Amino acid sequence: MTDYSPAQRRRILVAAIVASSMGFIDGSVISIVTPAIRASLGASLADVQWVSNAYLLTLSSLLLLGGATGDRFGLRNVFAAGIVLFVLASIASALAGDATFLIGARAVQGIGAAFMVPGSLAIIAEAYPKDQRGGAIGTWAAASSLTTLLGPVLGGALLTWFGNDSWRWVFAINLPLGAIAIVLLIGIPTRTDLARKPLDFAGAALATVTLLLISWAFIDASGWFWAYLVAGLAMLAVFLFWEARATAPMLPLALFADPRFSGAQAVTFLIYFGLSAVLFYLPMVMIAGWLISPAEVAIAMLPFGIALTVLSPPAGKLTDRFGPGPVIAIGAVLVTLCFVGFGLTAHLHQVWLAIVPLMTLFGIGMSGIAGPISTAVMGAVKDGETGTASAINNAVARVAGLFAVAAMGGLALFVFNLNASAGVPPFGVTPEAAVPGDVEALRIAATDHAFAAICYATAVLAAIGAALSWKTLAHHTMSRP
Repeated sequence: MTDYSPAQRRRILVAAIVASSMGFIDGSVISIVTPAIRASLGASLADVQWVSNAYLLTLSSLLLLGGATGDRFGLRNVFAAGIVLFVLASIASALAGDATFLIGARAVQGIGAAFMVPGSLAIIAEAYPKDQRGGAIGTWAAASSLTTLLGPVLGGALLTWFGNDSWRWVFAINLPLGAIAIVLLIGIPTRTDLARKPLDFAGAALATVTLLLISWAFIDASGWFWAYLVAGLAMLAVFLFWEARATAPMLPLALFADPRFSGAQAVTFLIYFGLSAVLFYLPMVMIAGWLISPAEVAIAMLPFGIALTVLSPPAGKLTDRFGPGPVIAIGAVLVTLCFVGFGLTAHLHQVWLAIVPLMTLFGIGMSGIAGPISTAVMGAVKDGETGTASAINNAVARVAGLFAVAAMGGLALFVFNLNASAGVPPFGVTPEAAVPGDVEALRIAATDHAFAAICYATAVLAAIGAALSWKTLAHHTMSRP
């Protein structure tokens, strides 16, 4: 074990917050700048889905390898290496001249994040004793949210004031943030009793192919949907077969024997599926569908981050006292109500009377999920497995986002086309020129129906997550203060 001084723990916590903020900024702003990327680079809907999913694909498939690498070579070392690669890929993304280059840069950015993201939570878990982890993770969740609150607002303002090409600053901001995180990690010790297990590169390759095939089924396959989906599911079976027999699997299936651990992963997938779908498509619908300015959209989404920031520390303390189950269940119920509200009010186009209060409710609900779900995962494993456990939970959340953007995009296109007609501009595209009033009305109505379908589908999943969290986690209380 490694002993950390209070000052070193504070530096670790701040470094984890700053590094996580880079990923959060990219995740929260990418949906707002999506219409601008389409206009600036001449990208299609499938292109911008891949701008999001290329990142999620490499991140999701390599997160488990990243967690195991942290346990193998030291969390601090791997965490710092991930930050450096993430920043370099961010610079490349900012300089992209076409959609293909941007997609490739985002894929490399996901590789860096795969080694950075699990380290951000695992290094906190390693530095803080168990009776202080809930509060530390709550602080991490709150402070990370606070540092990213201005990201979407500034991104929206830049797009409104300086035009479509200003989306590049969303990625350029990662350079100073990454530099701060690296400086804070200088001189921080790392574990000396490191695991010496081989790394599961074959498992990582199988996971990448699996996720690629399933994503392709929903985004680009057209008439080959079932072929790609069946191939992806077959590769999933091969991946699980390999992991069950590998000497050093990156996904230790034995961890799922603990109902707290497996239940937390299922809840994470259900909730983060809805979170990713709504946060990706809501800004697109508001900007391209309702013709609201990016700055106004960013401000309307601000209450989500504010509520999450303010309420995450209390949620962490409640988790330490009562356990994650009740806190997560209540949060998931609020998220369910939020999704239903988005669906019911989609046709009203009310930014301040509908979107703002619902985004506030969304943030309140997620404050009871984001930190507590991480605490539940960390509390279900041994100290030497925290890197792997964090990577698994983060991978589940990212896989949920990967599938959400792809699958809900397919659902949105299906519903949109059912309600549109020939001559109506495509879903998620701002009309380049004036269109007849009846065509514009039909486009907006079809957009509303498509977004409502996404909201109702994700509400069902969130409700299942609420019930599952109560059933699997409610009776596992954490240590009391």
